Amino acid sequence: MRKYELIAPCHFGLESVLKREINDLGYDVTETVDGRVSFAGDEEAVARANIGLRTADRVLIKIGSFKAVTYDELFEGTKALPWEDYIPSDGRFNVVKASSIKSTLFSPSDIQSIMKKAMVERLKLKYNLSWFPETGHDYPIRVTILNDNVTVGLDTSGVTLQKRGYRKLTAKAPIAENLAAALLNLTPWHADRILVDPFCGSGTFPIEAAMKAANMAPGVNRDFIACDWNDLVGRSVWKDAFDEAREAIDLSVETDIKGYDLDKDMVDIARANARLAGVDKLIHFQQQDIKDLRQPGHYGFIITNPPYGERLEEKKDLPALYGTLGERFRALSDWSMFVITSFEGTEAAVGRKADKNRKIYNGMMKTYFYSFMGKKPEKRRQS
Repeated sequence: MRKYELIAPCHFGLESVLKREINDLGYDVTETVDGRVSFAGDEEAVARANIGLRTADRVLIKIGSFKAVTYDELFEGTKALPWEDYIPSDGRFNVVKASSIKSTLFSPSDIQSIMKKAMVERLKLKYNLSWFPETGHDYPIRVTILNDNVTVGLDTSGVTLQKRGYRKLTAKAPIAENLAAALLNLTPWHADRILVDPFCGSGTFPIEAAMKAANMAPGVNRDFIACDWNDLVGRSVWKDAFDEAREAIDLSVETDIKGYDLDKDMVDIARANARLAGVDKLIHFQQQDIKDLRQPGHYGFIITNPPYGERLEEKKDLPALYGTLGERFRALSDWSMFVITSFEGTEAAVGRKADKNRKIYNGMMKTYFYSFMGKKPEKRRQS
């Protein structure tokens, strides 16, 4: 099998979570920098990582890296990369994304245009062609320039990995599926513990929790752009990886996962999304106001993405809303609560200082993930 250096981008601040996932899949991490984790793997790793990583944005095959402070250096550095090892003579290829951070070259459109020209020049010589038909499969290229160091990757995922395929309808400000999965992994929650999301919206937190509880790989019900690249990742490799993921699913697991929302339409949407994900039998959804939140169990978890107050007129309601959330949380004396929000008055409104407050970028929005830890359950005595 071909060996690759793979790059998995992720949300800033969640690299440690992704690194642990990659290790759990059985691969060695080679580098961790802001917003991405690199690891060594083969064709099988490409398939298994795409299907199995809950917290990555996508999986890239690293084509190469070099330094460039001028567009001439960018052109020559790109042209020197072994594109013919990855893109066939009829392949469609474009630099679909270019990002530049703290670098001399900063114009995404210029970077994309110059790199495309360099790729064409290289492949014209290698394939002895004067023009490219580009009638074959797509080979999207993604480029990051950080401190003038250019890293070039071939995107094997296509549609971002946060798109599991189950969320056809969403709330007004939904949390990304892979971000929800990463935040779940930052908590001590396990499948044998209660989980409640009192602002469930389209159901992302409960669904991601149920998939994790059932050992259901996030990509098991979708496909990936590299499924068509038989020369790079064989079809039998993909089949084996999908079969492995499907055989690992255990829908007989007992769970106590609940999603509540004041909006009945959102509850219906959450139920529909859970059915599409195949975990509807593991979650109880119900219309309910936060002020009515009561739970009989002990040592449970509230994990939620409450309203942020995107519009100015909504912001005045946030202290009361978060105050009610804090009141209902305190009534659950031995529970823990985890809240992601951009509302900076969260601790004051909840009435308690968080045990941990982690800054997370949800897209371009700066948010905070507040951890309010409850009591730990007593260890069962050994018989």
